[in-house]
Amino acid sequence: MTALNTPTRRVATAVALAAGATLALSACSAGQITQTSEQVAAINGTNTDAGSLALRNVHIIYPDSEEYSIEPGGTALLGFTIANLDGYRDDVLTGIETDYAGSVTGADNIEIPAQGSVIAGVSPETAKLVESVDESPQPTSPEDTPIVPAGVETVELVDLKEGVRPGLTIPLTFSFEEAGDVTLSVPVDAGPLLERNESEMSPIIGDTH
Repeated sequence: MTALNTPTRRVATAVALAAGATLALSACSAGQITQTSEQVAAINGTNTDAGSLALRNVHIIYPDSEEYSIEPGGTALLGFTIANLDGYRDDVLTGIETDYAGSVTGADNIEIPAQGSVIAGVSPETAKLVESVDESPQPTSPEDTPIVPAGVETVELVDLKEGVRPGLTIPLTFSFEEAGDVTLSVPVDAGPLLERNESEMSPIIGDTH
């Protein structure tokens, strides 16, 4: 097996951070039922490869503000990470299409540089985490390719149709200039579960830290 070169290793690290940080942040309160009456069920995003592109944690984010809704006619955020593992050739995301939305905005002409990555639908904290990897010392050898800092995008599914429900999947087609079209079954975040009813007889699980 051939070892990954330095730029590829750092791009892979950025992908792992962007794809896993949301789950890590949401899981930090697991088992601490005394602190909250609602628990959030995690659902893994879809992963696939298209040529030299690695698409990771592609999912529709469950709304957490009045701005977004997964009800028919609403707008939802799309979350994903795309890394270009090619050391020389750039690629461009030219658009995303689905029959389950009137349009997908923010996904036109997004450049994915060689040894670079693009993330969408992440929190500012996660974006800073990825940037900290990109700002680490760059290789100086002539044969090594410097990493391009990750781009952070906002991609929205507008005018949602029937069938976009928590825990289900819908097909989305990503179109790239070099890698072509790739269609994924993309899950919708499960969202919060029903309210947990507690009383004096309820057991205390976990600690308060």
